[in-house]
Amino acid sequence: MKLGYVIVYVPQVAAALEFYRRAFGFSQAFLHESGDYGQLDTGETAVAFTSHALGASAVPVPYTALDPAAPPAGFELTLTTDAVDDDFARAVAAGAEPLSEPHDEPWGQRVSYVRDPFGVLIGIASPM
Repeated sequence: MKLGYVIVYVPQVAAALEFYRRAFGFSQAFLHESGDYGQLDTGETAVAFTSHALGASAVPVPYTALDPAAPPAGFELTLTTDAVDDDFARAVAAGAEPLSEPHDEPWGQRVSYVRDPFGVLIGIASPM
């Protein structure tokens, strides 16, 4: 088994795809004609977005929508880059909420944190 997708449920799929394009440089891999599902070109594991309407009909149990005004949910998307400082600045300029400026960790990794407009916690880190 392998991880195939990370799907984030958002109010507006096209807006999420556009934010991730501006903030992190990802291209759109797919957007369904309904506008309810889209994917980014992120490599082997896809990051995708599903509208709350589709999520409510596809997921067999109710879920709690992300709330950007509440503390982040207990997970993060970690994006790796050799240019943590520059990519942190780019994300913030595109509308990400800065949470932790780039800094060096004792284990040798450079990391920073932002939050996307939908409430997702995003780590921007150098490769390990």
